[in-house]
Amino acid sequence: MSQSLDLPQLGTEPSAMLRPPQELRDLQATAPVCRVRTPAGDPAWLVTRHHTVKQLLKDERLNRSHPDPANAPRYVDTPFFNLLITDTDPERAHQLHREMRALLTPSFSARRLSRLRPTIEALAEEMVQGLIAKGPPADLHGDFSQPFALNALYELIGVPAADRLKIVELMGRMSGLNDPASAEQGANELFAYLAELVGRKRGALGEDVISRLIEAEVDDERIGTLAAGVLFAGLDSVIGHIDVGVLVLSNNPDKLAEAMSDPGKMAIAVEEVLRAAKAGSSMLPRYATDDVEVGGVTMRAGDLVLLDFTLSNFDEEAFDRPEEFDTTRAPNPHLTFGHGIWHCIGAPLARVELQTAFTTLFRRLPDLQVGVPADELRHESGQLSAGLLELPVTW
Repeated sequence: MSQSLDLPQLGTEPSAMLRPPQELRDLQATAPVCRVRTPAGDPAWLVTRHHTVKQLLKDERLNRSHPDPANAPRYVDTPFFNLLITDTDPERAHQLHREMRALLTPSFSARRLSRLRPTIEALAEEMVQGLIAKGPPADLHGDFSQPFALNALYELIGVPAADRLKIVELMGRMSGLNDPASAEQGANELFAYLAELVGRKRGALGEDVISRLIEAEVDDERIGTLAAGVLFAGLDSVIGHIDVGVLVLSNNPDKLAEAMSDPGKMAIAVEEVLRAAKAGSSMLPRYATDDVEVGGVTMRAGDLVLLDFTLSNFDEEAFDRPEEFDTTRAPNPHLTFGHGIWHCIGAPLARVELQTAFTTLFRRLPDLQVGVPADELRHESGQLSAGLLELPVTW
């Protein structure tokens, strides 16, 4: 691969709400697959178009396998992404991925979510009651979005209430971009904690993810890895979409009223929030395990390929007026949850969380408004998620 220094440089800074960065839109207009340089400084292929991203999500020549993981090109250099790179034979890597999906999918079944839904609804009510008790103004991010998403996920995974604040701290350190030593230490402590939790769970199995994996006779180390993956995949995205969804729905009262008039309409509105509300990193890094010709280029074996879901969700070839926030958009073929073998197992849970969050918030607080202009909201820096630091609200 060319090592030229004039490749377009990707950053990790947050973009403007509800639209991708202009420099990425310019790349999308240029070609469906573009050469770029990652935030970690490595060359990569950026896939910008909806149909090309969807095509490659079904291509088994792309996965997490690389013959030399230590020297593989990286999107960002963090313990979590590094953990995902394997030197396993590509076919074996696909087999492990299929096994992982088979192990985790039952925890996100319709039956399981039906039993979990009352807990999620009760959590939302509890969080809103806390907001009301504190009174306006309040920080929706810290007082609702984060604790609601965290506790819903912890209930699913099986993390005891007494340990939950510790997990937040460790995950925050692990996803940091500016202090590799601290991130590595956070990762080590997180996996040590999860291994210890698995040991405790063996004597008191429940209906959670960890208990199910124990019953499936998965070894402790892999249970810890799978649990960590569920935590990272299911947390920041939900928090970010709650924050931005509240922002855009409260700023569009007519669309909010229509969504609140019927659960089916709220479900459609949530799909538009998922499509349009960029929440943190939306790059899916993969490696070509063979030469792949697509979009007029040849990606060589070992090349890093970045599938950009945010750009694909704003592709005018796939969506009519993609810059418009349309709560009645249907069908809505967004790729926020991926596609094919890379479709997010936790998508049903995320949808339940978002529908519950918006319905509960705006039912209990119909006059809920964000207290500052969108361009004054502060984002986290030095974090992979690049989500909001806070969301000031009033009512």
